[in-house]
Amino acid sequence: MALTYRGLACLLSYPTPAVKETVGAISQVLREENLLPAANRKAVDALIAEIAADDLYDLQECYIDIFDRTRSLSLNLYEHVHGESRERGQAMVALLELYRSRGLELDANELPDFLPVFLEFLSILPQAEAASFLGEAVHVLEAMAVRLKKRDSRYQAVFDSLVALAGVRAEAGVVAALLAEPEQDPDDLEALDKTWEESAVTFGPGEAGCPKAEALVEAMRVPPKPAIARGA
Repeated sequence: MALTYRGLACLLSYPTPAVKETVGAISQVLREENLLPAANRKAVDALIAEIAADDLYDLQECYIDIFDRTRSLSLNLYEHVHGESRERGQAMVALLELYRSRGLELDANELPDFLPVFLEFLSILPQAEAASFLGEAVHVLEAMAVRLKKRDSRYQAVFDSLVALAGVRAEAGVVAALLAEPEQDPDDLEALDKTWEESAVTFGPGEAGCPKAEALVEAMRVPPKPAIARGA
């Protein structure tokens, strides 16, 4: 069990007053668990400082521009692999069953491939197993980190950190194929409307992925629960 994953999930959630209140606890978790290389933790701390200091509405506008207005930066992992095809639905059903096998039940409005939800799941697993599951998505994470770097976004720090936690790197050709996909202009409202019309599922901002600050702080005081067995 690693609260680092839960903290990173919170940082990738839609900014709310609760998120701003939680960032101090996240920074403490990252220091105490010490799972991230020093350079990654420093970069994440810069994002945390930005979230803590900036105006809430500015943070929300920035988040929407980055993650909600272009599919190339969607936080729904399977969208990068399957788009809105039937295969994505089948993959999400399988992922949901995996969550349930480990005792994690999602709310009706939570998509299992939403990255903060996936990170919440990883937080209940032993680190080696969590890293293995994360490694299966490392090509998407690397491509998103590259796109965020081009935008000069501090959110890049979270994706670089996730790649570090996975402990593996994707094949260059696979990442290049993802980066070759056209990136939509977030200011092209006509294209944005078309994207929403074509989408089979949606996910509202701020509905998953970030525990309250007091819950995160309290969790740091409680010994980790035994991991749920693979066959449970």
